[in-house]
Amino acid sequence: MIPSPTQSPPAPPVDTSTMGKYRWTICALVFFATTVNYLDRAVISLLKPYLETEFKWNSADYANIEIAFKMAYSFGMLGVGRVIDKLGTKMGYAISTFLWSLAAIGHAFVSSTFGFSVARAFLGVTEAGNFPAAIKTTAEWFPQRERALATGIFNSGSNVGAIIAPLTVPLIAETIGWKWAFVITGALGFVWLVLWFIYYEVPARHARLSKAEFDYIHSDVDDLAAVAVETKPKVSWFKLLTFRQTWAFVLGKFLTDPIWWFYLFWLPDFLNKQYGLKGTDVAFPVALVYVLSSIGSVGGGWIPLNFMKSGMVPFKARKMAMLLIALCVFPIVFAQRLGQVNMWLAVIVIGIAAAAHQAWSANIFTTVSDMFPKRAVASVTGIGGMAGGLGGILLTALVQKRMFVYYESINQLDKAYFIMFLICGGAYLTAWLLMQILVPKMKLINLDNPEQ
Repeated sequence: MIPSPTQSPPAPPVDTSTMGKYRWTICALVFFATTVNYLDRAVISLLKPYLETEFKWNSADYANIEIAFKMAYSFGMLGVGRVIDKLGTKMGYAISTFLWSLAAIGHAFVSSTFGFSVARAFLGVTEAGNFPAAIKTTAEWFPQRERALATGIFNSGSNVGAIIAPLTVPLIAETIGWKWAFVITGALGFVWLVLWFIYYEVPARHARLSKAEFDYIHSDVDDLAAVAVETKPKVSWFKLLTFRQTWAFVLGKFLTDPIWWFYLFWLPDFLNKQYGLKGTDVAFPVALVYVLSSIGSVGGGWIPLNFMKSGMVPFKARKMAMLLIALCVFPIVFAQRLGQVNMWLAVIVIGIAAAAHQAWSANIFTTVSDMFPKRAVASVTGIGGMAGGLGGILLTALVQKRMFVYYESINQLDKAYFIMFLICGGAYLTAWLLMQILVPKMKLINLDNPEQ
């Protein structure tokens, strides 16, 4: 019996022996790249006490440097998605990683506050390539039902990078100086480049990929049709912005990405200002937050997969998972109250919220490959990434920069953090509601005939 175009075909046989070997190897490579990406961007938050002393920074100076990174990252996301769609994942990912590794090492040679802004901007625009390339790679190598799990696994690299950073960066700074922390972490990108060129190729050109695994990767009905049109011209940003599906992704990223930026750049400062933790003292609390985040990232991919196994269609399964995840963030509003009982209670609640963000991220990224053909995935991901970066800039400029400086000046910084935790608690539910309004039902975009 031939399945109808609106139905998914029966699931192919379960992997046997070596089948699956190559696609999960690719997933491991993307995980490694994401780990390095986040390790490089997290270094500065852990070196903040050292840099404040050397360069006489205040909260506004640090916020300005953070804005420089986010602004460059935002506009980099818009352009880099197009570049990766044009060059392909192999060269696009490699060029991006090479450049951001140079930028990370370059921080060691900076001698002024302005120089740090320039270095962070260069890091931001080059690091923007990671997620468009990673999502496109996942779309190329995994069938729809496995993409959220694969995305959750590689996205957990952001947490692993953030775990490694507090366990190593303060120690490096204390023993051989803060400059070496930038050099050593930045150099890891060149290790990844060697492995990438040894192991990576797209499925159609992979010399050792079996026909069985190739067929499994392209087993979705819509995917089979998409293979035939992958050689068609790339789609303009303006055309992509005419789809509600694009705007659903854009708004979801705009509202929730800034929350992750807040955890990444301000968590060590929160622990320092609220509980007096300094240097290597922050290592284990920060590491615990990101250990929980790693669990959330993989779990975020498992939840919709479990729903699908019970018969729920992929898009509905993802939406239901995202609602449950959004609800898990809300307890962060009680972080400070719990911290009055014991600091570790605050750390755990923040860790659960960070885990929920990563679970959300695994699913929101996958909605792009659900709704758009592969030739547009990196571009749409780039547009959404730009929106997330702009959201981070606005949050930093309008809320964190002014609010933190004001409350710090009157010695009431705890109120600034309470307001931020309120924003964190409500952002995901707001984003989910807007996405549901814009795209209440799954509709795969036909870029050549949008009316279909």
